[in-house]
Amino acid sequence: MAIHNWDYAPEALEVQVSELLLATADQSDELVDESVRLVLQELRQHLNMEVIFISEIRNSQRMFQHVDTAPGKELIATGGGGPLEESFCQCVLDGVLPGLVQDAATHPAFTKLPATPFRVGAHLSTPIVLASGKVYGTLCCFSQAADESLTAKDLQKLECVARIIARRLDIKQAQQLQPAEEKRTPCGPTSPGKL
Repeated sequence: MAIHNWDYAPEALEVQVSELLLATADQSDELVDESVRLVLQELRQHLNMEVIFISEIRNSQRMFQHVDTAPGKELIATGGGGPLEESFCQCVLDGVLPGLVQDAATHPAFTKLPATPFRVGAHLSTPIVLASGKVYGTLCCFSQAADESLTAKDLQKLECVARIIARRLDIKQAQQLQPAEEKRTPCGPTSPGKL
């Protein structure tokens, strides 16, 4: 099952993505499982971007938990990362950069953006916010070239997927925190002097 039409209204898109994730769910213990990877790949292709990734923020670091790239555009990789303060993600979280940028080089905040080892042109980013209100990280996608065709509707698609990822993270993290159910043996009569 795949999403062939990403042009639903945000609420309908959320239903479609949720149904895809349920239909392709696996029993993986990973926080970002294969069904999420499929959705990210489809969204990256739909938006015509080179890279899409989920980052986790921990101890002032941004870690790439999952990266999907267009062939030949392996600019970053799953497992990579670096200081959060040196990222576009932090600029979006701080409000220095909006969630939708058609061309970073011509954006008024360009001089405040961190240097990158490659050109970032078009950039979409949104926080992944857990039910507790904690920001887990970000869902971002970018291309080296600018893309004037990107619209607020494209950012809404990214935000929709980020909300669904947050719900899945909440569920999986809750499952991991549950104490293992103790095996209980039936109590029988005790021998004298033994407890």
